[in-house]
Amino acid sequence: MNSIENNLLKMKKFETMINTADEKLAKELISDDASFYTPASNEPLYGGKGYLSVVYWLRSGFSDVQWHIKDIVADVDKVSVLWELTATHDGEFFGLGATNKKIKTTVANFYYFNDEGKIVNDIAAEGMLGILRPLGLCG
Repeated sequence: MNSIENNLLKMKKFETMINTADEKLAKELISDDASFYTPASNEPLYGGKGYLSVVYWLRSGFSDVQWHIKDIVADVDKVSVLWELTATHDGEFFGLGATNKKIKTTVANFYYFNDEGKIVNDIAAEGMLGILRPLGLCG
């Protein structure tokens, strides 16, 4: 059952899932038919495994990447999270070799839940720009 309290608890689990790449949590939290669009793929990615493939892709350029909830607003069918992302650029990313630059940025995401209480959509407000700017990959 969806409730504000349950959605807040789910997002704490989600934070653990993306920081540990926990496939069991991904299956629990994300609907199998949820589709995600990302620079990591030309095609949509589906379900928990699809979501985690983005995490793995980001880790290929930033092996120590971590997300921490800084602020959260919840409703019955959606949640908005302000994330703080920290990482070190220690691998190739968008064709740029490791610079060893430390990155700290905030990213706002909106998560939408189905009637079963699983995430069916994730929309990033600024997303990748907060990562690309410090590396000089965009203006």
